[in-house]
Parts: sequence; structure tokens; C-alpha cells
Amino acid sequence: MSIDELEAAVQRLPENELKSFAQWFEEYLADQWDRQIEADIAAGRLDHLGDRAQAAFDAGECSPL
Repeated sequence: MSIDELEAAVQRLPENELKSFAQWFEEYLADQWDRQIEADIAAGRLDHLGDRAQAAFDAGECSPL
């Protein structure tokens, strides 16, 4: 199915089905994001951010929330 076909199919959905689809798609995207973040963490791609945060904390550059 092409993007154009998918867009046309979504546009034809009745309102209640469109709401259900939108909720499902939002959850799907969130799950995809979670998997990507987990893969990035496991691969060490975010280590530099943790190091930077730790350095800022050690330097007293952080304040309580």
C-alpha cells in the first residue's frame, strides 16, 4: 500500500474508527520511540549526555526541582 492509498483510506474512515485509529497510531509511534531510545542507550549513543549532566551536577550547576 502506498502513502497516497493509506491517506485516502484514513480519510474515508468514519469518525469513531478514525479516533480508534488515531489512538492506536499514537501508541504505535510511542512504542517505536521507546524501542529506539532503548537501542540508543544499549549502544552507548547517549552516554555523552549522561556524562555532561554528571559534570554539570559535580560543578554545582544544577538546582533542585
